[in-house]
Amino acid sequence: MSRQEQIIRLLQQALHPVFLDVLDESWMHAHGHESHYRVTVASPAFAGLAAVRRHQQVYAALGTLMGSLRALAIHALTPEEWQARGSRIPASPACTGGGQPAGAHS
Repeated sequence: MSRQEQIIRLLQQALHPVFLDVLDESWMHAHGHESHYRVTVASPAFAGLAAVRRHQQVYAALGTLMGSLRALAIHALTPEEWQARGSRIPASPACTGGGQPAGAHS
C-alpha cells in the first residue's frame, strides 16, 4: 500500500470526511518519492475548531506515518466551509526548496 493510500485510509477512519483529496506532490520537489503531500479534507469533526486544532486532528489521525513525510499541506474545512468555497481544491504553490519547477516532470 502506498503512503498516499495509507493517508487516505487513516483520514477516512478518523475523520469520516464528506470530501477527501490526498495528492502526492513529491514530483514537484527534490526530496524524493512519496515525501510531499497535500490534503484537502472536509469533515464535521472540524466544527467549532480553530485551524491549529484541525491540523492537530489530522496529525493525530496519521500518527507515526507523519515521521515518514517531509511536508504535508493541510486544508481542513467543515462541510459548510467546503461548500461555501464552491468545492474547489486549493492550488499548491511552486516549490522553493530546490526542487523542480512546478509543472516539470522527470
